[in-house]
Amino acid sequence: MDCIFCKIVADEIPCKKAYEDGDVLAFHDIYPQAPVHILVIPKAHTAAGAGEITAANSAVAGKCFEVIARLANELGLADGFRVVTNNGPAAGQTVPHLHFHLLAGKELSLAMG
Repeated sequence: MDCIFCKIVADEIPCKKAYEDGDVLAFHDIYPQAPVHILVIPKAHTAAGAGEITAANSAVAGKCFEVIARLANELGLADGFRVVTNNGPAAGQTVPHLHFHLLAGKELSLAMG
């Protein structure tokens, strides 16, 4: 598979890790859109995006949100943070591997488009 996130999980491409366990990897985005911009991904390529989450693979999506909450607490993001996932090219998804963007560190725009 030619998935950049799978290559990051396999240590074929380096990243600045923020968190890792057996199921989830979180790392700093190389093109940050906010002072804090961390990608949280399942290590297994179980879904290309949110549109492929099912009863069979939803547990890892829930675990990603547990990691997001943990990181937000560790990073002191009490003022707020945003979690974004894009699904499909029309929504701006560039890597077809389920992932969530944790954004914080500045006042984020309310505009979504």
